[in-house]
Amino acid sequence: MLWDISPPVSAASAVYPGDTPYRQRWTAVLGSDSAANVGEITMSTHIGAHADAPLHYDAGGAAIGRVDLAPYLGPCRVIHAIGCGPLVELAHLVHALDGLPPRVLVRTCDRAPVDHWNPDLTAFAPATLERLGALGVRLVGIDSASIDPAGSETLDSHQVARRLDLRVLENLVLDAVPEGDYELIALPLKLVDADASPVRAVLRALPAAAR
Repeated sequence: MLWDISPPVSAASAVYPGDTPYRQRWTAVLGSDSAANVGEITMSTHIGAHADAPLHYDAGGAAIGRVDLAPYLGPCRVIHAIGCGPLVELAHLVHALDGLPPRVLVRTCDRAPVDHWNPDLTAFAPATLERLGALGVRLVGIDSASIDPAGSETLDSHQVARRLDLRVLENLVLDAVPEGDYELIALPLKLVDADASPVRAVLRALPAAAR
């Protein structure tokens, strides 16, 4: 079984206030003047489900096209912390930390806000990321637009991710995903100089032997 955990990307997609919205136009149209339809798109690197590169929060960090792909592919755990408030604290996850795989995705809302900006998004408490890193987690994901509060100017959780070399997925849609273990597939594009990349994030049921 496959769960698509990526929101649709279109002109209706929410972006951080002031960021570049999705725009599309046709540069060639199938018909008498062209043998094919060809489109051009303009959008933020942080639209839809996306992977932050270290470059996003570290001037000397790697661009997304230069990071190791291994963290974005493999066993992961979906943990529910629905309605937990402004920050995902360790107490919201402690029920599901035994035998933790290297990837953790946290569901914080009943329905992901795929068509509007949520200024009251739920983020990770920095101490939560510290603990997850100590438990061997290499990638964290969340169903909100950022692992830091929307108004943060210091990006404390992003800085923990930088220091611990954690990979980050944001804007996931976990509405239909039961809590448990899966295989994550969420490969970023090879955008060699970019600070982030959209991903088509999916979860796949683990083989019975791996559960």
